[in-house]
Amino acid sequence: MADLTFSQAVQTIAGMKGEIVQALWETFVMVGLSTTFAVVFGTVLGVFLFVTSSRQLHYNRPLNLVLDNLVNLMRAFPFVILMIALIPVTRAVVGSTIGPVAASLVLSVSGLFYFARLVEQNLREVPKGVIEAAIAMGAEPSEIIRKVLLNEARAGMVSSITVLAIGLLSYSAAAGMIGGGGLGDLAIRYGYYRYQTEVIIFIVAVLVLLVILIQSLGNFISRKLDKR
Repeated sequence: MADLTFSQAVQTIAGMKGEIVQALWETFVMVGLSTTFAVVFGTVLGVFLFVTSSRQLHYNRPLNLVLDNLVNLMRAFPFVILMIALIPVTRAVVGSTIGPVAASLVLSVSGLFYFARLVEQNLREVPKGVIEAAIAMGAEPSEIIRKVLLNEARAGMVSSITVLAIGLLSYSAAAGMIGGGGLGDLAIRYGYYRYQTEVIIFIVAVLVLLVILIQSLGNFISRKLDKR
């Protein structure tokens, strides 16, 4: 009976091959777009957080206080509530509130502020002596940011991108609740509403495999970039 149940589960999954491939592609679109957006703009915000903080290149207490509180506020938003709150923005920007591209906007906003904090922490780990040496050599602030801070923190940045991508992969499953598509949507429609437990188990296994692959790749690149 157990063998028959397993055989039926395999047949069910095989019969959904087309939908699984489509859902996997939608997940890749959501995670890829949102990770790219969050890394680009989160890095900019993280750099501003760092350089405007106390005893840094462009110390500005009022600006740093505003940015710091903004990041804390946005990170405090539960993702599901943020999805609902941004529906009008998503409709205005993307023209739709459903689909992986629309869900990517919400994921990007959520990931942006999370990654900004990670960038700030990575930059704080850069030895002050390296920054002071660059200043003594007459380097411009923009050069210090690009060639010293970001360069010295690159191994940590890769690790942070890895953490971000895995977090957004997890959030992409929740995005299925607002019509974002992807593996999460497939699990909800078949595994939850139709009580097909084998579908949920299979999708969980796929997500675990993706997390392992992302983490392994991130660790490999980070070790290659680490000069210590």
